[in-house]
Amino acid sequence: MTPIEEENHARFMRIALNLAKRGLGIVAPNPAVGCVIVKNEQIVGRGWTQRGGRPHAETEALARAGEAAKGSTAYVTLEPCAHQGVTPPCASALIESGVERVVVAVADPDPRVNGGGVKMLKEAGIRVISGICGDEASRLNRGFFLALKNRRPLVTVKIASSLDGFVSTKNGESKWITGEQSRDRGQLYRANHDAILVGGGTAILDDPALTCRLPGMEDRSPIRVVVVGERMPSLDSRLVKTAQDFPVWFLITSNIKEKNEEYCTKLVESGVRIFTLGFNHSGRMDMEGILEKLAEAGITRLLVEGGPSVITSLISADLVDQLVWFRAPVIIGGDGRSAISDLGLENLDQAKRFKRSSFRQMGNDVIECLERWS
Repeated sequence: MTPIEEENHARFMRIALNLAKRGLGIVAPNPAVGCVIVKNEQIVGRGWTQRGGRPHAETEALARAGEAAKGSTAYVTLEPCAHQGVTPPCASALIESGVERVVVAVADPDPRVNGGGVKMLKEAGIRVISGICGDEASRLNRGFFLALKNRRPLVTVKIASSLDGFVSTKNGESKWITGEQSRDRGQLYRANHDAILVGGGTAILDDPALTCRLPGMEDRSPIRVVVVGERMPSLDSRLVKTAQDFPVWFLITSNIKEKNEEYCTKLVESGVRIFTLGFNHSGRMDMEGILEKLAEAGITRLLVEGGPSVITSLISADLVDQLVWFRAPVIIGGDGRSAISDLGLENLDQAKRFKRSSFRQMGNDVIECLERWS
């Protein structure tokens, strides 16, 4: 393949990747996939994974292309599925459509696929090109890959703080440290994650709704997850009262659940789903166990918004994949509430390190996106 041919393939694959992004936050436990059908250098069909994971991107794109799919090239951000599920395999649909070539960004590690889709296409005489924009495609579906390989979702921690790293005053006042533009951008993170998690303390102190409040995007609100401790959110809290409208999951340790059976029964009657969990040997929250339960329940992308105990437990266990930090040019001082609690470090070489992936101004604030140092 010449550099010009490769760049041409990459151009169409990037269009497919942008389409795939539309599914982030609404297709779990399936991956977010994009597909474009190209004939004579013109796009004749576009598709992306629809809400709930069906229909798949290839099916959508082929339906839009119709007869024009014959003799075309299909660009797919993830290897077409090869197994019979709710719908027939996408590899079969591509074969039946008459496409001549399929360009795939990255292989699907799902054991039901894992090379099977490419094999089906090749056996049908279709030319397959793999690895175009592979790194970008892998990054897009990191949550899906992590759920398969590591039995946990992608974890994004979002913090909105003062310049000196505090999320509220000593009295708990936090509205509003950051500006309106930052808060709107924070809502977008809610829209492209499957679930949002907070600790019980945050649920009690702030009584948050945790929905996506951007006009026209309310239906993209994530599943709301609360890690409940000894103190319980009120049955009159906004989370419980809206559980019938937007899903709410409570994660409660078995001993606390036994002590509060009547309360838990009322939660379930209100529409709250309860998961039972345990603590690890150190006495901290068993974050690995929590993430595993969420992955088993179909969560691939998890946004964490607090509080300090939850965030600290995740950082301590090296389970934070992305850190999104909104920082306002405000100084609160040492008596404020810190975004992160004590990690128990004695030496600098024990510090948790991240690498900055982006940095931009947002109104009068700045937003830093960081990734775990690997």
